[in-house]
Amino acid sequence: MNRRRPEPMQVVKQRRDAALCALASRVPYTRFLDITFDRRGDELTGVLNFDEKLIGNPQLPALHGGVTAAFLEVTAIISLSWAMLWEDVESGTLTLDALEAGQLPRMPKTIDFTVDYLRSGLPRDAYARAHVTRSGRRYASVRAEAWQDNHDRPIAQAHAHFLMPRKEG
Repeated sequence: MNRRRPEPMQVVKQRRDAALCALASRVPYTRFLDITFDRRGDELTGVLNFDEKLIGNPQLPALHGGVTAAFLEVTAIISLSWAMLWEDVESGTLTLDALEAGQLPRMPKTIDFTVDYLRSGLPRDAYARAHVTRSGRRYASVRAEAWQDNHDRPIAQAHAHFLMPRKEG
């Protein structure tokens, strides 16, 4: 039995990083808010890098609620898109050349998005993770949670539903 020789880990990591970078760059608001993503295997953590422009109430000071909601929504969309692409990235069917040419599937579209604000976001970096609770051909359900210093003390959580892009071809 002949097995295909596994790719070097460096090649796989490079393809994963390129795919994540290509996904995140498709949402221009990520650059404005300075949202980055930390990847560990198939798990993504969104990082909202603090900047004074993100303060909504200078008296407290506290992060603007719209920034917190946008951060959770971007994290949910990127995490859902990452889950959709994972098998193609891992198998190598999505190549670096294809990524550089911008050959990515369309992004999911938000149907509804609900945020629960649990405590004020302090003037520091925030982190978020999203979990895809259901993903079908037409519809996906995602929940996301944001925190700052302590993962057990979230500042906000969100529940979202997305319209999935149709498969091309």
